[in-house]
Amino acid sequence: MYVVRIEHAVPEYEAWKEAFDGDPLGRSASGVRGYRIMRPVSDPGRVMIDLEFDDVERAEAMVTRLRELWTRVTVAVDPQAEITEVTDTGRY
Repeated sequence: MYVVRIEHAVPEYEAWKEAFDGDPLGRSASGVRGYRIMRPVSDPGRVMIDLEFDDVERAEAMVTRLRELWTRVTVAVDPQAEITEVTDTGRY
């Protein structure tokens, strides 16, 4: 599994979440299998989003589309994205 990890500041979380929920890039149709949104306890003005993919090609395509989207929005400040590969997981 591959994960696109996104991090950025959000001037107003509720506005950002509304935009995220609007799903402007069609996550499911783009191959996203699941997502997770996290906010640092010490800095709730930032978000970290994990988008899960089955293959790296679809993850790469999403990063390209995200970078284009970020040129047109104001709800995300200084967005960064990178693709990671899940090599091990566990639960306790």
